[in-house]
Formats: sequence, structure tokens, C-alpha cells
Amino acid sequence: MKKSTFRDKLQQAIYVVINPVVKGLIKIGLTPNAVTTIGLILNIGVAIIFVVGAEKSNRGDLSYVGWAGALILFAGLFDMLDGQVARLGKMSSKFGALYDSVLDRYSELVLFLGICYYLVAHHYFLSSLFAFIAMIGSMMVSYTRARAEGLGIECKGGLMQRPERVVLIALSAIACGVAGHYIGGGYKLFIPGLPFHIFETMSIFTIPITVLAVMTNITAVNRLRDAKKTMEKEQQTPGAAQSKPAGKQLIALVGLIVLLCTGAGVKASQANGGPDRPVFPVPKGIPTMLFYLQRTPNSNTVVYDLNMDASGKLDEEEPVNIYWLRFTENGDKKGLNWIQRKFAYGLKVKRLSPEKYELKSVAYDKRPMYLMKTDKGKYQIFTNINGSLAILNTIWIQIEGGTFWVPNVIYVEMKGTDPATGAEKMERFKP
Repeated sequence: MKKSTFRDKLQQAIYVVINPVVKGLIKIGLTPNAVTTIGLILNIGVAIIFVVGAEKSNRGDLSYVGWAGALILFAGLFDMLDGQVARLGKMSSKFGALYDSVLDRYSELVLFLGICYYLVAHHYFLSSLFAFIAMIGSMMVSYTRARAEGLGIECKGGLMQRPERVVLIALSAIACGVAGHYIGGGYKLFIPGLPFHIFETMSIFTIPITVLAVMTNITAVNRLRDAKKTMEKEQQTPGAAQSKPAGKQLIALVGLIVLLCTGAGVKASQANGGPDRPVFPVPKGIPTMLFYLQRTPNSNTVVYDLNMDASGKLDEEEPVNIYWLRFTENGDKKGLNWIQRKFAYGLKVKRLSPEKYELKSVAYDKRPMYLMKTDKGKYQIFTNINGSLAILNTIWIQIEGGTFWVPNVIYVEMKGTDPATGAEKMERFKP
């Protein structure tokens, strides 16, 4: 916590220094994306310096390393400038944030490309390996955060975030270049009795690279571990906290549902359903129906029906029959295709006792359902709704806008009945 607080204070202090520059950039008409692009161009320049140094200089000439370090530090300044230009200039946008993240990754990859090329060219093979490992770690630090935040989990912190990486590489490169000028690039330190040197001028640059290789990967693993703990905590917390991961998992189900649904959509009437809930026809006259699923794009409905044989006995291997009622096609009944059954609407069945089955959706298995008899001897589906067991009646998925491939999911609603009181129960997940 102290490190994070210190880091935040340091960042704010830097902003105070650079804000006049930021205002100047805004005044001359530079956009945040333009500033980000300049940062990438400068990092390409860094890589060029390393490549030229590899081709033109000898092993003892570390001046190219020093100049590259200075340019790394200058390019790193643009990492802070673009965000401030966006904030102070009121030019923030989602695409700008994406553009910044993508170009930052390109900048870092190009930088490490130059470093690895230089080290290999001058026969620092072990150090080039550590530089490559550092590049992997740097990418994974950023990717772990991006992927976790895509799942709704905050995943910040760690010892080697991008600003720390930039500063460490830049300062070590500058120090290496300066030391090479004053003590010589060929300086080596030996210990009597050892057949090899334990330090040389180039170590001023390569040792921090080795530290970076270790610490970036530790940071990535720690972020993964922290995200796992957060997810497990949310899954174990009843009620509202439990609904968050469930909602996230159901986004994938919704996307698959929209992708796999067939038939033309119909414009839903909203006369009686309220502004956010269209009115669709509902399945009727199906005495063995357990529950049904509907979603906004069209009125076609997935029905989950009790699967009984001719003698009225429940099919133990496949106790639930799943099919479409295609209201867009005069209410025709149609079975699920293989993909829909295996990846979208199907159920995984486990028999727990002669009259009790555990059911899990193939698309989302975190919330089990149970097929069992009520006190009146009738089979029903029981599941957790708002923290307690209820008889499941309907699932509704509300979609507003978006695209065919990426729908904008507003909520997923489950309705059921309290088995003890008969009162209606409802829970909504907000993805």
C-alpha cells in the first residue's frame, strides 16, 4: 500500500512539472494519438541506435548504449504526455485508450528487438537471452492486467509496471554509456583464483536487464494469483457478489446464443412489457415443461421439457428434452442442432439419486441446477436465485444495440418460485 501511495504521489509531482508542456501541446493542436505516435517513432529510433551500434561499433564502444538510454528516457516522457493531453484537453476516448495500449506494446517490442540485436552482435549471448525473457515478462505484465480487467477484475500493482521498466532500462543504459566514457568499455573486474571476470562495464546495463527478466515475470504471476483470489472470493460470496462472475460468464453464452440463433428476427411489441422488456409469446399447453429461455433478438424460444417415455417413466440418461419453439415460423417445434446442444443450450447431466439429477449448462457450469420432485411429487428444476433455492421458471436475456457478433447485453434475468411460499423470485445479472 505504501509503495502504491508513494508511486501515486510521485506521478502527481511529475504531472505538475509536465503540465505546462502538456498545455503547450494542446495549444499547438497535438492530439493524444499524435503524442502516442511520436512516442512509438522515438522508440523505433532507439532500436535503430542499437542496431547501428551493433554494426558500426566495437565491443568496447558503449556510447551507442548511452545515447539509446537517453532517447528511451525521452520517449518514455511521451507515455505520460499522451494521457495528460487527453485529460486536460478533454479529448479522452475509448479508441484513444486502445490506441495507446497497442502502440505501447509495439514500442516495447521494438525496444527489446534493438537491445537483443545489439547484445547478440557483440556476443553477449546470455544477456541477450535475459533480454528476451524480460520482453516476455513485460508483455505478460500488460496482458495479465488487460485480460483480468476484461473479465471485470482490477489487476494493477506490482514492482515492474511500464514506467518502472522504462526508467530502469533508460538509466542503466545511460549509466553504462557514461561509465564506458570514463573507465573504458573494456574494463573487467577479476577475483584472484577465478578464471573469469565477475563484472565489466557492460554489466551496468546487463545486470538490470537480468533483474528485469526476473521481476517482470514475478509481477505477471503475482497479478494472475491476485486475480484468481479475487475471482474465488466473488464466487464464494452469496447474493450480489456472486452475481458478478455469473453475469460475466453469461456474456459468452449470450454471444453464442445470438451467433447460433437462426431465422429472421421480428420487431417486438413493447406495449405491455415496459421500455426495456418486449412482449413475446410464451410457451403454453406443455404440461411437462420445466422452464424456457428467451432473448431480445427475436421471439424464438428454447424450451426445457421433462423427457418421459411412453409409459410415463423419466428417461434416466436424458431426463430433459430441449427444443425450439420458433414463434417467428408459426410456433413450429424444432430440435437443437449439434452445435447448439454441445456449446450453447445443452445440459450436462449427473444422476445423484433415483429421483434427483444435477444439471449444468454446457455454456456456463458455475450455477448448477437440480431436477427433483417437489413435495407434491412433481419434477421441477431447482436453482439458486438471490441466495436461496427456488423453482426455475424462465431465463430472459436483454440485449440493446451492439452488433450481430458482439451484442450489447444489458442484463440476464432469472425468474422462479419460492417452493415454500409460492412467492415469485427474480434475480438480474448485470454483465
